[in-house]
Amino acid sequence: MSSASASKKETPLMKQYNQIKAQYPGAILLFRVGDFYETFDEDARVASKVLGIVLTKRSNGAASEMDLAGFPHHSLDTYLPKLVRAGYRVAICDQLEDPKLTKTIVKRGVTELVTPGVSYNDKILESNESNYLASLHCQDAVWGIAFLD
Repeated sequence: MSSASASKKETPLMKQYNQIKAQYPGAILLFRVGDFYETFDEDARVASKVLGIVLTKRSNGAASEMDLAGFPHHSLDTYLPKLVRAGYRVAICDQLEDPKLTKTIVKRGVTELVTPGVSYNDKILESNESNYLASLHCQDAVWGIAFLD
């Protein structure tokens, strides 16, 4: 089946997911669906392995089934540090409107991109250890370097 015909048969939710995922190809996308953060396909296989959560399947309309792994949204502070400490970039995609107030698919967007090098989450960085960050920039044969502890 061609990708054009497959995309016509995607569910609206999976179409939205695929559009957002395309903007963050190198990150695991935690996609908020109701009270859960869900991951799909390769992200689901990685999340299942790293987090020790169940890998299952989700129907993608008539197009196909895809792998799914998820966890309750209130457990984000438990699972996010595990992914980041394992070396993964994580894009957190939240619902940007109240589902009760819309008759169409809920608007979603990435609200935070968390990496092993940059995090605002106190549960990811060790407060009793040094956390180092270095940046290197070159423009017109002029180099700049910065270190942060």
